[in-house]
Amino acid sequence: MFIRISLIVAIVAALAAGALSFTQVRGKINALIQQRDGYHTQLTQTQGQLDSTQKQLTKTKADLSQTQSDLATAKKDRDTAVATAATQQKRADDLSDKLTKAAADRDQAQAELAAYTSVGTAKEFAEMSQTLKKSQGAIEAMKAENVVLLRTIEGLKTELYKYTGTNVIVTMRGDLRGKILVVDPKWDFVVLDIGNDQGVKDNGELLVSRDGRLVAKVIVRSLQKDRCIANIIPGWKLGTVIEGDEVSPAHPAS
Repeated sequence: MFIRISLIVAIVAALAAGALSFTQVRGKINALIQQRDGYHTQLTQTQGQLDSTQKQLTKTKADLSQTQSDLATAKKDRDTAVATAATQQKRADDLSDKLTKAAADRDQAQAELAAYTSVGTAKEFAEMSQTLKKSQGAIEAMKAENVVLLRTIEGLKTELYKYTGTNVIVTMRGDLRGKILVVDPKWDFVVLDIGNDQGVKDNGELLVSRDGRLVAKVIVRSLQKDRCIANIIPGWKLGTVIEGDEVSPAHPAS
């Protein structure tokens, strides 16, 4: 009887121990499952961040390549502008030498004409007069070409300053005057009744005034023969710009 009771107690104890062990194991299993799920979530998030980083890296590489290409193009344009400006400057110098020589020839012809006027024959006088006219015509033609070349050089210098990023002050004739023909208040640009023939230059700044009072400052952005388009410079709009307002150079040549 005692043995049977001992066996029963032993069996009950074994079952209790097994139940306790099972409970502990199940807790550990649940903890491991939760830990596994946490690792899986973290892995998914990390993979998403990796994919996003990879896309950003690819875009950054593309932007860098485009920037390098744009820089190479800008440098090429700058070198071309420098070479063209040098060529135009040489042409202007050559023309200046020719102009000086033509002026000397004209002076000599005038001196010879003065001498022949008193002692020369009518035929010699006529020939000298014709030579003088040709010399004067050549001088006028060279002066006109010189003006065109100087304007071309100024334009090329302006383009060169754009590429090099140097801030340059564009001067214009001190007696240059004009009026506003059209005003666009939405986009802050105006159309002026003066252009290249009157001495207006690209990127030249003009003061807008009315009745002697400063209204705004504008900068030339598009130049034509006798018209130009200018933008109102931010921070310089001191009043409402209207048609008929007068303009004058902000930086007149001395």
